[in-house]
Amino acid sequence: MANSHKGTLYGAGPYRSREGLSTRSVPNSNEIQLQIDPMHGDLDEEITGLHRKLRQLKTVAQEIETEAKFQNDFLAQLQMTLIKAQAGVKNNMRRLNKSIIQQGSNHVFHVILFALFCFFLVYLWSKFSRR
Repeated sequence: MANSHKGTLYGAGPYRSREGLSTRSVPNSNEIQLQIDPMHGDLDEEITGLHRKLRQLKTVAQEIETEAKFQNDFLAQLQMTLIKAQAGVKNNMRRLNKSIIQQGSNHVFHVILFALFCFFLVYLWSKFSRR
């Protein structure tokens, strides 16, 4: 096999063969020689492709992490804005209720004065119309 690649694996477990790979033990050693059949020599290209895919996955994972942090910060800001808005609405409702109570009592007082004035006019009109 003139075109075969040779590598050494240390401490490999059971000697398994895959398509295009064969292993053999080196006498008096813990080393294993690995030969790659040139017919299936695309393994280097496969490994390089897998390495590229792994880098792409890492980049995507980092982008997802960045986006998740951004979204969490945005949600925290939105929550603080909603809490402040809720407090503002609560304060304004309290002021509005006080104002309605004060204006309501003033309106009742004005209505009573108007009724007394009308009663007085009707009384005077009836007094002068009898004569």
